[in-house]
Amino acid sequence: MSTELRVTDLVTGYGKQEIVHGVSMAARSEEVTCVFGPNGSGKSTVIKAIAGLLPAWSGRLYLGDRELTGLAVHEVVRRGIVMMPQGGGVFPRFTVMENLRMGGYSLRDTSWVEDRIETLIGDYPSLQRRRHVAAGSLSGGEQMMVAIARALVPNPAFVLLDEPSAGLSPALVSETMTRVKGLRERGIGVVMIEQNIREALPIADRLYILAGGHQKFAGTAADIQDDRHLMSLYMGGDQ
Repeated sequence: MSTELRVTDLVTGYGKQEIVHGVSMAARSEEVTCVFGPNGSGKSTVIKAIAGLLPAWSGRLYLGDRELTGLAVHEVVRRGIVMMPQGGGVFPRFTVMENLRMGGYSLRDTSWVEDRIETLIGDYPSLQRRRHVAAGSLSGGEQMMVAIARALVPNPAFVLLDEPSAGLSPALVSETMTRVKGLRERGIGVVMIEQNIREALPIADRLYILAGGHQKFAGTAADIQDDRHLMSLYMGGDQ
């Protein structure tokens, strides 16, 4: 049964500066929802608010029929939403296993975490072989695997990805998108902020485009007429 993550009329920002001006969006489990927009459009600010890293100044956040508004980060994780920061954010001096254990730090019941980690690491043979190696010594692709596996430790309903392709080679960008599709195949909902539109658009079940902190488009890839239409929306033009 599909679960919906909803953002309704969200207003938020940093300090006294309002960045997001009444954005609404919805994402479903078993789907990839992409959020596009130029730098400064409010993309990352929206998912930070969903994750509990920023307060909602107004508006509401829901996972199914449960409200998330005002919850701390660890409470959001317990509800089933995990955020993977830009670049994956591994702890470079920690081993692969220590990084994965960090994925379960906020859980009330950690008795099943080790078994969960063993199951996940079995999906990544290269990590299995290097489980006791410092994560900082891994390749960029392997570090991304660690970050994704760590995000899956709490068995989330949704994973929030903040520009997972940032800084990666073209080959690794393609591999990363394949792994994002793999999350969808696991039944997990993905909300992905991404600058690499050409790579991300083919895997998007639904998409939103933000400009200047406002929502400019909501729909599917099929609703985009052509590249000119897409770029007009991306740069803040009307639908």
